[in-house]
Amino acid sequence: MQGAARTLPPGAAVLHALFVIYVLIDAFYIDKCIIIMYYISEVMPVNPHYNQNYSREDIEIVLGTIKKCVASGRYYISLNENRQDNIAFIHEYNIRSDRQQSILMDIEVEDFCHSLQNTKSGFEFETLYVFVPQVQLYQIDGREVTVDVYTKFNIINLPGGNRTVVVSFHKRNKPIDYLFRT
Repeated sequence: MQGAARTLPPGAAVLHALFVIYVLIDAFYIDKCIIIMYYISEVMPVNPHYNQNYSREDIEIVLGTIKKCVASGRYYISLNENRQDNIAFIHEYNIRSDRQQSILMDIEVEDFCHSLQNTKSGFEFETLYVFVPQVQLYQIDGREVTVDVYTKFNIINLPGGNRTVVVSFHKRNKPIDYLFRT
């Protein structure tokens, strides 16, 4: 059967075409693919559940509520067995309660990153707000260091007034994107 056309089994042509495309991409565009993957991992939000759909005014109101609670003593930092990072951070830098309060009071709108819904069973209706201020702290040997402090707040509306739970108060341990910093 000389001169007869070879027929490929069903699907083989598609697989061959995909292989050719892969080889072309691999040969000519691998650097661009790496750049795109880097862009996606560094620039796009790390978690699709993070919400950055806020105006500066929205966050001024949220932060104002948080600061009113802190200033009036209607807040607490979670230090239970599920919050070992908070406990370790406070011990590592020997942060007394007055310094904890001043760190919280010094947070600015520009420190806002995102909000997210509480995932704890029974509390899914709560919105948590994440701010990451850069704070000067002292190590045990007396050296001053700048630390990104990951803070996550839950504002609880009660009939007698708002309370704020500082769910997270520790060194930043994940990538973040500031909403209002350029």
